[in-house]
Amino acid sequence: MRCVEDLARELVDELDARLGAEDDALVARFPGERPGRQPVHTVYVPADRYDADLTRSWGEQARHAMADHALVLRECLDETAPELLPLVVDKLEREPIEDLRIDFEDGYGVRPDEVEDADVARAAAAVATAETDGTRPASYGIRFKSFERPTRRRGVATYVGFVDHLLDAGASLEGFVVTLPKVTSVAQVEAMTTVCDRVEAARALPSGTLRFEIQIETPQSILGPDGAAPVARMVHAAPGRVVGLHYGTYDYSAFCGIAAPYQSLDHPVADHAKAVLQAAAAGTGVRLSDGSTNILPVGDAEQVRRGWALHLRLVRRSLERGFYQGWDLHPAQLPTRYAATYAFYREGFADAADRLRRYHARSEGGVLDEPATARALADFIVRGLECGALHEDDAAQASGMSAAQLTDLARPARA
Repeated sequence: MRCVEDLARELVDELDARLGAEDDALVARFPGERPGRQPVHTVYVPADRYDADLTRSWGEQARHAMADHALVLRECLDETAPELLPLVVDKLEREPIEDLRIDFEDGYGVRPDEVEDADVARAAAAVATAETDGTRPASYGIRFKSFERPTRRRGVATYVGFVDHLLDAGASLEGFVVTLPKVTSVAQVEAMTTVCDRVEAARALPSGTLRFEIQIETPQSILGPDGAAPVARMVHAAPGRVVGLHYGTYDYSAFCGIAAPYQSLDHPVADHAKAVLQAAAAGTGVRLSDGSTNILPVGDAEQVRRGWALHLRLVRRSLERGFYQGWDLHPAQLPTRYAATYAFYREGFADAADRLRRYHARSEGGVLDEPATARALADFIVRGLECGALHEDDAAQASGMSAAQLTDLARPARA
């Protein structure tokens, strides 16, 4: 018996030596979920339309849309309206925009250098003003032109210039993240890392201050010439700097040859691309965002009804598929963004909390949950708390766990 015990110890020592480097690499590459709140959306605004009052203005416009078409919205929400509408109004008054991108790319277009340079300086100053006023969103940044040859010079100039003007205006880089669009190769991600390194050095910023998201809107990112998925390498090409993968609905669909009337974030080509993104990002701490719909809830009552009904359906669909963030392009999309998000968490809360309570207490129920499912149940409740759909007291009472315990279970760091 002693011989067998010695053999086991020897084997463990041998395997520790053999697999130690792989263990370390696994922790480095797949550290688990990033701490902190993930925004439920990203608002994209053309740079020439951005000013320091934008957050307040969008909240006001969203509330006006709700008031102007109150019956339409109630009909779209059906029996959940009385419960959800007060929460949505409160959100629009407190924090109408969770994440903002000032767009110097497709939403802005191609303009003379002196015009874009002026808009860069003006937008950075406006961000600094909004920060002073307390109206700057918790997460913000810009989208600049891509690193493809025709737009590379302009994209770099806008990025470097914006950071420079932002710092000169005394603004904080807390919550600052930028979007690198139309990425077609791992080399472009590596190039963005070089740009970040140089800007940090020039402005004496701590290494790793500047972070970016990769916008996936070309099939080359999903399927390379060798049959591999380049996006999986992109995620790991800039450790600590790549914080998100955003799906670009219309560019990706167009590149795949989808006719304009059928380009949508629920098209099969979109589902395929996003499934690849999901697998590539799993366990890395890199967050996912779905794209946008360009069918806006504006116009007469019937047009608003169609826009809101579509947006409600698409937001719910994304949430059910594990994409907890998406793009909004118009103030009138904010009511349905928050209504759909709140409904998702509130409808699933009771079951999730009951299953989690039984799991935590080791009591039997109708479902035998695995540890991984328990983490998913806890993450569901934590996300509901973070976005304002749920309240801590209700969560603690129903699940038997405090918010801190839920967070520890939902997002453990890989050891």
